[in-house]
Amino acid sequence: MNGLLRVVVTGSECTGKTTLAARLADRLGALWVPEAARLVAVEKAFPLDASDVSRIARRHVAQADAAAAESSRRGLGLLVLDQDLLSTVAYARHYYGSCPASVETAARERLADLYLLHHPDVPWIPGPARDRPDRRDEIHALFAAVLAEFRANIVDIRGDWDERERAAAAAVGALLA
Repeated sequence: MNGLLRVVVTGSECTGKTTLAARLADRLGALWVPEAARLVAVEKAFPLDASDVSRIARRHVAQADAAAAESSRRGLGLLVLDQDLLSTVAYARHYYGSCPASVETAARERLADLYLLHHPDVPWIPGPARDRPDRRDEIHALFAAVLAEFRANIVDIRGDWDERERAAAAAVGALLA
């Protein structure tokens, strides 16, 4: 990606990822990419199913590539993503028992420089594309396992909203140094 550093804010639902991704990008003068799965779920207006996994992956790739091109055009060195293809892998395995090999291959090829793994230690806030509040720890463990399997560079993000933002900013600052 031509020297562009990519940071992914990731983890189970309702852990402040979207808010943090937007704030982090704003704070660091970077662009950010919204979560493709949430956008597809809202557009579909029905529960997602296994047939949506490749669509979500294509949507993510298109959004990430467009944002990377715009970042390069602007001379920016950082791109912040709210989830990525590793998230698609984790959710596909959780909901459907497996993930298409093509999505897993693309996830390996597009591995980001840093993953900020959010812990489910903040209150659940219901939303239109959220479910399973009682399984957040299970989903978190799956995210951690997928990130480890793909040998991602991970920083754990925990605590209240301010602590999360400080930890994320410090991790990205260290990456940029």
